[in-house]
Order: sequence, then C-alpha cells, then structure tokens
Amino acid sequence: MPFTKLQLSSTFQKTLKEKAFLKPTPIQEAVIPLVFEGKDIVAQAQTGSGKSASFVLPLLELWSQKRDTAKKGKIKILVLTPTRELTLQVAEVFEDFSKNLEKKPQIVHLIGGKGIGDQIYKIQQGCDILVATSGRFLDVFSKKQMDLSHLEYFVLDEADKMLNLDFTQELDLVLDVLPQKRHNLLFSATYPKKMQDIVAKIMHNPVVISVGDQATVESIKQRVIEVNAHNRAPLLRHLLKKHQWRLVLVFMANKRATDNIAQKFRKHGINAASFNADLEQDVRNETLQAFKEGKVNVLFATDIAARGLDIESVDCVVNYDLPRSPADYIHRIGRTARAGKSGEALSFIDYETQAHFKLIEKRSNIKLARESIEGFVLVGKAPKQAKGSAPIKGKGKSKKDKLREKLRKEKECK
Repeated sequence: MPFTKLQLSSTFQKTLKEKAFLKPTPIQEAVIPLVFEGKDIVAQAQTGSGKSASFVLPLLELWSQKRDTAKKGKIKILVLTPTRELTLQVAEVFEDFSKNLEKKPQIVHLIGGKGIGDQIYKIQQGCDILVATSGRFLDVFSKKQMDLSHLEYFVLDEADKMLNLDFTQELDLVLDVLPQKRHNLLFSATYPKKMQDIVAKIMHNPVVISVGDQATVESIKQRVIEVNAHNRAPLLRHLLKKHQWRLVLVFMANKRATDNIAQKFRKHGINAASFNADLEQDVRNETLQAFKEGKVNVLFATDIAARGLDIESVDCVVNYDLPRSPADYIHRIGRTARAGKSGEALSFIDYETQAHFKLIEKRSNIKLARESIEGFVLVGKAPKQAKGSAPIKGKGKSKKDKLREKLRKEKECK
C-alpha cells in the first residue's frame, strides 16, 4: 500500500515524497488509519520499525484540519517518552513533517539538563504539541504553569522502558491532570505483563496491534563470543581492525566505565567517545551528531542509548556488558539493521555471565552458538555460586519521590 492510500493530504504527500518515503512500514500501514478513526491504540512493534511516523503523521494531519485560530497555541497533543534523546527525536520528527504546512504547529520539548524557566516560557508563549520526559513534565506541571484542558491526544512512546523507570508511580499523577475525554496511543517494543495495568488505567477497549516478531530481529546477525572480562577490550580492538566497521555502538554497564574505555581506545588511535547521563545535554547532542556523521566511529554508551537513537548506519552493536533484562537486549541490538539494512550484534560472555545470557536467550526465544576467537579464548573455571547478602536500601528520599509526595498532597487537598 502506498502512502497515497492513507488519507493524508497533498501537503503531507509532498513532504513524504521530499523525504523519499514511498511506502509505509507495516506499523504505519496499521496505525495511521486507526488514528484517523479515533481509536485508542496499543501498538507493539520492534525498534526501528517507523513507529514515530505512524503517530506523528496522522496527529499532524488532524491538528492541521481543526487547528485553533487563536494567536497562542493550546496544548492538543502530549507525547511522553523515557529519555531525553527520544524526546528530542520525536519533537524533530514533528518539525520535519510539518515543514510544508501553511501554519506550522508550535512544538515544545521538555527535558532535564536544560533550564526549566526557558521551557516554561516557551509553553506560555503558546504550545500546540508538547513532547516531554515524564519527570520534567511533572516538574513543570507542579509549578502550575501548564494548561492541559484542551488536550485531545495522549501518546506514550517506549512504554515498556518507562515501566523500568518507575513510571507506574508517576502515571496516576499524570492521568489526574489530563482531560478524561481524549484519544490514547501507546507504543512499545515489548509487552510485559505490567503493561496490562498501564493499558487498563489509560484506555478502554483499545485496538491492539502487533507487527512482526518482537523476540527476534531477523535482519541482525547475532553472535555470542566467550572471552575473559580482562580480554574484552583487546578483543574489541581486534574485531574493529578485522571488520573495519564504520559505526559501532558499545553498551557498558555504568557511566564511569564508558568514559574510561573511550579514553583508552583513543590512545590506541580509535575515534571513540562516551555517551552517558552524566554528560551535559549539549555534549550529549554534539556526541550523537558526531557519531551520526562518522566523526566518531566507536560510541561507548550506557542504556540511555538503547532507546531513541535513530541512526540508520550502525554496523555493529556490542554488548560489552550484558543488559539487565531480555527486553533491553532486544532494544540494544535494535540500534543496528535499521531502515531495512543488515547489521551485527555481538555479546561478550564469560563464566559469570553464562547463566544470565541463557535467560536472555530463553525470554527472547533465541538460541545462539558460542564462539571463541583465537588469541582470546576463555580460560579458567566457572566460579561456585555464592548467595549474596540482601541489598541495603537508601534512607533518603529521591528527588522524584519528593515530587510525587508533593503532587499527591496537592491532589488530596483539592
């Protein structure tokens, strides 16, 4: 089915043609007509399937058809995402697809790491479409500087990741401030059981769409290499030299490790950089742009890069440290093989991580052969499993806990 069959006006057809979008992806073909029908939608599609355009295009079309004539825009569309990068990316997609509209919507994004005063000012100047991380959205709303009474469309993007960020505790606070009458769209690459609770809170009788096999990304060549932990860096340098990949995304377990290893690789003459939440937002943006342009060839990142990175030409994804969950594994490797291209995903494992990778395989419905690379063969014996002590929970309240408490008290006083 071509885009011309999807009820999009000539203005958007022109934009699609300019961007060389000739044929909708399966998720776009399924979702766009349902948005026009006013259906609540739960859409499950693998990362890189084009889901952003599947809601951006019809929502822009609907907004343009019944836009207000008022000078200042009123928030009609709210999109919540789990990461700053995905927020910026979705806002950019709205901007790109609205470029040929005679009257363009006022699009505002809210993310941490930027001055909240400037963001509030932009909303006050007029906002038609608001794209935000959930935490910054609640920060701004708590200051009573946002009018959501005209909201018509509520979108949750990468909803499964938001579950991992304790979004379930924030969801009630968000829903309490939204109009009861609205259209709801929820997008997720995986569909854990907890998601059903979110769906029940947000929508009634939604249309459920599942596109493709979520457990296996067929266009990705997945490999598992057994190697001792201390040999991972030398092995990675060996593989980089052997395969001459242009762009490689390497996932690490913590922020400090990304900085340290990127510095070491630069000493070996490799154009490497780190990407983590401790970096200033401007630095994060500049680093991503450098990676997209090939000025940085190897990007060492934490899981903030597992969502929201839309880079078409990542040749290889490396799980230097394994992800905590099978869902994160799918999202990580989905950073390659985008836009119909092929790609590779490597996972380094040793004796201590064997069992965890077997769990990832089971939950992801995959079974991969173990490989050994000459000169980097795994040696030693598997350690005996020892029961660890129970974790000690911190005594102090987090910033988010304090904000939730404040908003709950305000709610009780109404």
